[in-house]
Amino acid sequence: MSDTPIPHPAPRQTQSYLRELFQCNRLHPKNKLGQNFLIDLNLIDLIVNAAELTRADLALEVGSGTGSLTARLAELAGAVLSVEIDPAFHALAEETVHAHPNVRILNADVLKTKNLLNPDVLTSLNEMREQYRPQRMKLVANLPYAVATPVISNLLIAGVELERMIVTVQWEIAEKLIAKPSTKDYGALAVMVQSLADAEVLRKMPPSVFWPKPQVESGIVKIVPSAEKRAKIPDVQRLRNFLRDLYSHRRKNLRGAIIAMTGHQHEKPIVDAKLAELGYAGTERAETLSIEQHLELCEAFP
Repeated sequence: MSDTPIPHPAPRQTQSYLRELFQCNRLHPKNKLGQNFLIDLNLIDLIVNAAELTRADLALEVGSGTGSLTARLAELAGAVLSVEIDPAFHALAEETVHAHPNVRILNADVLKTKNLLNPDVLTSLNEMREQYRPQRMKLVANLPYAVATPVISNLLIAGVELERMIVTVQWEIAEKLIAKPSTKDYGALAVMVQSLADAEVLRKMPPSVFWPKPQVESGIVKIVPSAEKRAKIPDVQRLRNFLRDLYSHRRKNLRGAIIAMTGHQHEKPIVDAKLAELGYAGTERAETLSIEQHLELCEAFP
Protein backbone atom coordinates (compact mmCIF):
# COMPACT_ATOMS: atom_id res chain seq x y z
CA MET A 1 0.00 0.00 0.00
CA SER A 2 1.12 3.56 -0.65
CA ASP A 3 1.04 6.62 1.62
CA THR A 4 3.01 5.06 4.48
CA PRO A 5 1.73 6.52 7.78
CA ILE A 6 3.91 8.65 10.01
CA PRO A 7 4.05 7.07 13.51
CA HIS A 8 2.43 9.11 16.29
CA PRO A 9 1.96 7.53 19.74
CA ALA A 10 -1.69 6.84 20.56
CA PRO A 11 -3.08 8.31 23.80
CA ARG A 12 -3.38 5.83 26.67
CA GLN A 13 -7.11 5.52 27.29
CA THR A 14 -7.22 5.28 31.08
CA GLN A 15 -10.13 6.35 33.27
CA SER A 16 -8.28 9.47 34.46
CA TYR A 17 -7.44 10.37 30.86
CA LEU A 18 -11.10 10.05 29.84
CA ARG A 19 -12.42 12.04 32.80
CA GLU A 20 -10.06 14.92 32.08
CA LEU A 21 -10.71 14.75 28.34
CA PHE A 22 -14.49 14.80 28.77
CA GLN A 23 -14.36 17.58 31.34
CA CYS A 24 -12.24 19.76 29.08
CA ASN A 25 -14.55 19.15 26.13
CA ARG A 26 -17.79 19.23 28.17
CA LEU A 27 -18.74 15.77 26.97
CA HIS A 28 -20.84 13.12 28.66
CA PRO A 29 -21.02 9.47 27.53
CA LYS A 30 -24.46 8.55 26.19
CA ASN A 31 -25.80 5.21 27.39
CA LYS A 32 -28.27 4.92 24.49
CA LEU A 33 -25.34 5.00 22.04
CA GLY A 34 -23.43 2.39 24.01
CA GLN A 35 -20.61 4.81 24.83
CA ASN A 36 -18.64 2.64 27.26
CA PHE A 37 -14.90 3.10 26.81
CA LEU A 38 -12.40 0.29 27.31
CA ILE A 39 -9.86 1.43 29.92
CA ASP A 40 -7.93 -1.78 30.55
CA LEU A 41 -4.75 -1.21 28.55
CA ASN A 42 -3.88 -4.92 28.51
CA LEU A 43 -7.21 -5.73 26.86
CA ILE A 44 -6.74 -2.95 24.32
CA ASP A 45 -3.37 -4.56 23.54
CA LEU A 46 -5.09 -7.95 23.22
CA ILE A 47 -7.53 -6.56 20.64
CA VAL A 48 -4.79 -4.89 18.63
CA ASN A 49 -2.51 -7.94 18.78
CA ALA A 50 -5.35 -10.30 17.76
CA ALA A 51 -5.95 -8.15 14.69
CA GLU A 52 -2.35 -8.79 13.52
CA LEU A 53 -2.35 -5.57 11.52
CA THR A 54 0.33 -4.76 8.98
CA ARG A 55 0.82 -1.97 6.46
CA ALA A 56 -0.96 -4.21 3.95
CA ASP A 57 -4.23 -3.90 5.91
CA LEU A 58 -7.17 -1.52 5.75
CA ALA A 59 -8.78 -1.44 9.19
CA LEU A 60 -12.47 -0.66 9.65
CA GLU A 61 -13.57 0.62 13.04
CA VAL A 62 -17.17 1.19 14.17
CA GLY A 63 -17.42 3.58 17.10
CA SER A 64 -14.43 5.95 16.99
CA GLY A 65 -15.12 7.26 20.49
CA THR A 66 -12.18 9.36 21.61
CA GLY A 67 -10.02 8.16 18.73
CA SER A 68 -7.62 6.34 21.06
CA LEU A 69 -8.03 2.90 19.46
CA THR A 70 -8.26 4.59 16.04
CA ALA A 71 -4.78 6.03 16.55
CA ARG A 72 -3.44 2.63 17.63
CA LEU A 73 -4.83 1.10 14.45
CA ALA A 74 -3.32 3.89 12.35
CA GLU A 75 0.14 3.16 13.77
CA LEU A 76 -0.01 -0.42 12.50
CA ALA A 77 -2.37 -0.55 9.48
CA GLY A 78 -1.83 0.99 6.09
CA ALA A 79 -5.12 2.87 6.41
CA VAL A 80 -8.10 3.18 8.77
CA LEU A 81 -11.74 3.99 8.13
CA SER A 82 -13.53 4.78 11.39
CA VAL A 83 -17.26 5.45 11.73
CA GLU A 84 -18.70 7.56 14.56
CA ILE A 85 -22.37 8.51 14.87
CA ASP A 86 -21.98 11.17 17.58
CA PRO A 87 -20.89 14.55 16.12
CA ALA A 88 -19.15 15.59 19.34
CA PHE A 89 -17.08 12.43 19.56
CA HIS A 90 -16.42 12.57 15.82
CA ALA A 91 -14.81 15.97 16.34
CA LEU A 92 -12.84 14.66 19.32
CA ALA A 93 -11.58 11.63 17.40
CA GLU A 94 -10.61 13.86 14.46
CA GLU A 95 -8.50 15.93 16.82
CA THR A 96 -6.86 12.81 18.29
CA VAL A 97 -5.81 11.40 14.91
CA HIS A 98 -5.12 14.65 13.05
CA ALA A 99 -1.44 13.71 12.69
CA HIS A 100 -2.30 10.42 10.96
CA PRO A 101 -2.81 11.05 7.22
CA ASN A 102 -3.94 7.44 6.68
CA VAL A 103 -7.16 7.83 8.70
CA ARG A 104 -10.63 8.84 7.57
CA ILE A 105 -13.30 9.33 10.24
CA LEU A 106 -16.86 9.30 8.94
CA ASN A 107 -19.57 11.02 10.97
CA ALA A 108 -22.43 8.65 10.20
CA ASP A 109 -24.60 5.82 11.45
CA VAL A 110 -23.00 2.58 10.25
CA LEU A 111 -26.49 1.24 9.58
CA LYS A 112 -29.12 2.46 7.12
CA THR A 113 -31.66 0.11 8.69
CA LYS A 114 -31.36 -2.84 11.05
CA ASN A 115 -30.80 -5.11 8.05
CA LEU A 116 -28.74 -2.81 5.80
CA LEU A 117 -25.37 -1.10 6.10
CA ASN A 118 -25.18 2.63 5.40
CA PRO A 119 -24.27 3.00 1.69
CA ASP A 120 -22.05 5.99 2.58
CA VAL A 121 -19.90 3.71 4.74
CA LEU A 122 -19.54 1.19 1.92
CA THR A 123 -18.71 3.99 -0.53
CA SER A 124 -15.99 5.32 1.78
CA LEU A 125 -14.62 1.81 2.24
CA ASN A 126 -14.43 1.32 -1.52
CA GLU A 127 -12.79 4.73 -1.99
CA MET A 128 -10.11 3.86 0.54
CA ARG A 129 -9.56 0.50 -1.11
CA GLU A 130 -8.99 2.31 -4.40
CA GLN A 131 -6.60 4.77 -2.77
CA TYR A 132 -4.54 2.41 -0.61
CA ARG A 133 -4.89 -0.92 -2.46
CA PRO A 134 -4.81 -3.09 0.68
CA GLN A 135 -4.21 -6.81 0.57
CA ARG A 136 -6.68 -7.38 3.42
CA MET A 137 -9.48 -5.60 5.26
CA LYS A 138 -10.20 -6.17 8.95
CA LEU A 139 -12.89 -4.95 11.33
CA VAL A 140 -11.29 -3.98 14.65
CA ALA A 141 -13.66 -2.27 17.05
CA ASN A 142 -15.09 -1.84 20.51
CA LEU A 143 -18.59 -2.16 19.08
CA PRO A 144 -21.40 -0.17 20.71
CA TYR A 145 -23.80 -2.73 22.19
CA ALA A 146 -26.81 -1.35 20.30
CA VAL A 147 -25.33 -2.10 16.88
CA ALA A 148 -23.01 -5.06 17.54
CA THR A 149 -25.29 -7.79 16.21
CA PRO A 150 -26.49 -5.97 13.06
CA VAL A 151 -22.96 -4.77 12.24
CA ILE A 152 -21.53 -8.29 12.39
CA SER A 153 -24.49 -9.84 10.59
CA ASN A 154 -24.77 -7.23 7.84
CA LEU A 155 -21.04 -7.23 7.09
CA LEU A 156 -21.14 -11.01 6.69
CA ILE A 157 -24.34 -11.08 4.67
CA ALA A 158 -23.29 -8.20 2.40
CA GLY A 159 -20.10 -10.09 1.61
CA VAL A 160 -17.77 -7.26 2.59
CA GLU A 161 -14.35 -8.83 2.02
CA LEU A 162 -13.08 -8.85 5.58
CA GLU A 163 -10.21 -11.17 6.46
CA ARG A 164 -11.30 -11.11 10.12
CA MET A 165 -13.30 -9.27 12.76
CA ILE A 166 -11.87 -8.58 16.22
CA VAL A 167 -14.65 -6.97 18.22
CA THR A 168 -15.95 -6.45 21.72
CA VAL A 169 -19.60 -7.37 22.22
CA GLN A 170 -22.04 -7.92 25.05
CA TRP A 171 -21.31 -11.33 26.65
CA GLU A 172 -24.81 -12.54 25.82
CA ILE A 173 -24.05 -11.94 22.13
CA ALA A 174 -20.64 -13.61 22.39
CA GLU A 175 -22.34 -16.74 23.74
CA LYS A 176 -24.88 -16.71 20.91
CA LEU A 177 -22.19 -16.32 18.24
CA ILE A 178 -20.42 -19.54 19.25
CA ALA A 179 -23.45 -21.53 20.51
CA LYS A 180 -23.86 -25.19 19.55
CA PRO A 181 -27.10 -27.09 18.76
CA SER A 182 -29.38 -27.99 21.67
CA THR A 183 -28.07 -25.19 23.90
CA LYS A 184 -30.10 -22.22 25.14
CA ASP A 185 -28.07 -19.68 23.12
CA TYR A 186 -28.30 -21.51 19.79
CA GLY A 187 -30.58 -19.80 17.30
CA ALA A 188 -30.76 -17.70 14.15
CA LEU A 189 -27.66 -15.62 14.97
CA ALA A 190 -25.48 -18.65 15.65
CA VAL A 191 -26.64 -20.40 12.48
CA MET A 192 -26.24 -17.30 10.31
CA VAL A 193 -22.74 -16.45 11.54
CA GLN A 194 -21.42 -20.01 11.72
CA SER A 195 -22.72 -20.80 8.24
CA LEU A 196 -20.54 -17.98 6.87
CA ALA A 197 -17.60 -17.81 9.27
CA ASP A 198 -15.60 -19.36 12.10
CA ALA A 199 -16.15 -17.67 15.47
CA GLU A 200 -14.34 -17.90 18.78
CA VAL A 201 -14.31 -15.98 22.06
CA LEU A 202 -10.88 -14.65 22.97
CA ARG A 203 -11.66 -13.19 26.41
CA LYS A 204 -14.51 -12.55 28.81
CA MET A 205 -14.50 -9.06 30.34
CA PRO A 206 -16.10 -7.74 33.55
CA PRO A 207 -17.87 -4.36 33.60
CA SER A 208 -14.94 -2.86 35.53
CA VAL A 209 -12.71 -2.74 32.44
CA PHE A 210 -14.98 -0.08 30.91
CA TRP A 211 -15.80 3.49 31.88
CA PRO A 212 -18.60 4.19 32.47
CA LYS A 213 -19.25 0.62 33.65
CA PRO A 214 -21.96 -1.19 31.66
CA GLN A 215 -24.53 -3.29 33.49
CA VAL A 216 -23.37 -6.50 31.80
CA GLU A 217 -20.24 -8.49 31.05
CA SER A 218 -18.60 -8.33 27.64
CA GLY A 219 -16.41 -10.46 25.42
CA ILE A 220 -13.71 -10.08 22.80
CA VAL A 221 -14.66 -12.16 19.77
CA LYS A 222 -12.75 -13.21 16.68
CA ILE A 223 -14.80 -13.95 13.54
CA VAL A 224 -13.12 -15.19 10.37
CA PRO A 225 -15.33 -15.20 7.25
CA SER A 226 -15.00 -18.36 5.17
CA ALA A 227 -15.23 -18.31 1.38
CA GLU A 228 -15.60 -22.11 1.46
CA LYS A 229 -18.64 -21.91 3.72
CA ARG A 230 -20.19 -19.06 1.75
CA ALA A 231 -19.88 -21.04 -1.50
CA LYS A 232 -22.27 -23.63 -0.06
CA ILE A 233 -25.09 -21.06 0.26
CA PRO A 234 -26.84 -20.18 -3.03
CA ASP A 235 -28.62 -17.13 -1.61
CA VAL A 236 -27.35 -15.65 1.66
CA GLN A 237 -30.18 -13.13 1.98
CA ARG A 238 -32.75 -15.88 1.56
CA LEU A 239 -31.05 -17.84 4.35
CA ARG A 240 -31.29 -14.81 6.60
CA ASN A 241 -35.03 -14.46 5.88
CA PHE A 242 -35.58 -18.19 6.38
CA LEU A 243 -33.83 -18.19 9.76
CA ARG A 244 -35.68 -15.08 10.88
CA ASP A 245 -39.03 -16.68 10.07
CA LEU A 246 -38.08 -20.09 11.47
CA TYR A 247 -36.95 -18.72 14.83
CA SER A 248 -39.82 -16.29 15.17
CA HIS A 249 -41.80 -19.43 16.02
CA ARG A 250 -39.19 -20.89 18.36
CA ARG A 251 -41.71 -22.60 20.67
CA LYS A 252 -43.17 -24.60 17.81
CA ASN A 253 -41.70 -27.86 16.57
CA LEU A 254 -40.06 -27.92 13.15
CA ARG A 255 -43.27 -28.82 11.30
CA GLY A 256 -45.28 -26.12 13.05
CA ALA A 257 -42.62 -23.46 12.56
CA ILE A 258 -42.35 -24.07 8.83
CA ILE A 259 -46.15 -24.21 8.39
CA ALA A 260 -46.36 -20.86 10.19
CA MET A 261 -44.28 -19.24 7.45
CA THR A 262 -46.20 -17.57 4.67
CA GLY A 263 -46.44 -18.94 1.14
CA HIS A 264 -48.04 -21.81 -0.80
CA GLN A 265 -44.99 -24.03 -0.35
CA HIS A 266 -45.59 -24.04 3.41
CA GLU A 267 -49.08 -25.54 3.36
CA LYS A 268 -49.42 -28.57 5.63
CA PRO A 269 -49.47 -31.39 3.03
CA ILE A 270 -46.46 -29.93 1.20
CA VAL A 271 -44.51 -29.41 4.42
CA ASP A 272 -45.25 -32.95 5.63
CA ALA A 273 -44.24 -34.48 2.30
CA LYS A 274 -40.98 -32.52 2.06
CA LEU A 275 -39.98 -33.23 5.65
CA ALA A 276 -40.65 -36.94 5.19
CA GLU A 277 -38.64 -36.95 1.98
CA LEU A 278 -35.69 -35.33 3.78
CA GLY A 279 -35.96 -37.72 6.71
CA TYR A 280 -37.33 -35.36 9.37
CA ALA A 281 -40.08 -36.42 11.77
CA GLY A 282 -41.27 -32.84 12.05
CA THR A 283 -41.43 -33.07 15.84
CA GLU A 284 -37.84 -31.85 16.22
CA ARG A 285 -37.16 -28.27 17.24
CA ALA A 286 -35.06 -26.03 15.04
CA GLU A 287 -32.53 -25.38 17.79
CA THR A 288 -31.52 -29.06 17.80
CA LEU A 289 -30.49 -29.02 14.12
CA SER A 290 -26.96 -28.64 12.76
CA ILE A 291 -25.83 -25.80 10.51
CA GLU A 292 -25.94 -28.18 7.53
CA GLN A 293 -29.53 -29.20 8.33
CA HIS A 294 -30.61 -25.56 8.45
CA LEU A 295 -29.07 -25.01 5.01
CA GLU A 296 -30.85 -28.11 3.68
CA LEU A 297 -34.22 -26.92 4.99
CA CYS A 298 -33.69 -23.43 3.59
CA GLU A 299 -33.26 -24.93 0.12
CA ALA A 300 -36.29 -27.17 0.57
CA PHE A 301 -38.59 -24.36 1.73
CA PRO A 302 -37.72 -21.22 -0.28
